[in-house]
Amino acid sequence: MSEHEDRWVLSLRDLTVTRISVDFQLTLTLDSGWEVVLEGPTRLSSGSVHADLDVLLAPESQDVGAALPLFGATVLSLVAFKSGGLRMVFDDGTHLTCPGDPSFEAWQITGPQGWRLVSLPGGDLAVWSGSGARDQQRQHQRDQD
Repeated sequence: MSEHEDRWVLSLRDLTVTRISVDFQLTLTLDSGWEVVLEGPTRLSSGSVHADLDVLLAPESQDVGAALPLFGATVLSLVAFKSGGLRMVFDDGTHLTCPGDPSFEAWQITGPQGWRLVSLPGGDLAVWSGSGARDQQRQHQRDQD
């Protein structure tokens, strides 16, 4: 994982979606112990700006059928923005984009050795590393204190 001024880039390239589960959230389980949980409205698109596929997934109402073909897909990139947004790109050209939400945690990612990233209400991002629950809420939270 590498931290940049406005984002975290997760080193999940070449991991495969090994399970998809649906309840009031959409969970993508990746190999190597990583899990991406989407709770807020998430855009599923494919291709360029003039996408062939552009669907809004609604995990809270289980309206996520368009995401099922992601089973077996390979991650090309996963970026967690410090403003609370998430972007995943897969090897088949599919993109998942989940913005932050003003009222609730829109998504979270967990991984081995205690890694956890959470999109906080209001557009912040919290990051805990494997070295003991170190909270990394960013500038927006500090500005409010």
